[in-house]
Amino acid sequence: MSAGSVSKIELVLSLKGKAQTVLELKRHLAPKTVGSIVRSLPLEGNAHMIGGSIAFMDTTLTAGGEKLKTQFKKGDVGFLASNGSICFFLDDVSQAKPMTLVGKITSNLEILSQVKPGDIFSLAQAGT
Repeated sequence: MSAGSVSKIELVLSLKGKAQTVLELKRHLAPKTVGSIVRSLPLEGNAHMIGGSIAFMDTTLTAGGEKLKTQFKKGDVGFLASNGSICFFLDDVSQAKPMTLVGKITSNLEILSQVKPGDIFSLAQAGT
């Protein structure tokens, strides 16, 4: 698919002052949720870790759950509707809270393990 594809949207996730990674949102996985995220870009929020398996960012997004799952693979990107968080999975995870799968991290996944208290994530469309 080309960079201008409507089904895959390439984004840059930055861990401010440290590093960045590239991810793809995939519209076919959750069209309404992916649309809400894309319309809200750029996003910025506090970075958090849950154990060593999930990094996530706070957002003010409000979108309902869509095609909810509890099993995620390393590199998956999920949206937690209950608090508007975008989650990045560093390992395969069985999650107690159902989430919407929205995409996949395509490079530099390991930088997400560097998240420390007080860090900020920013998410923007690639090339902007």
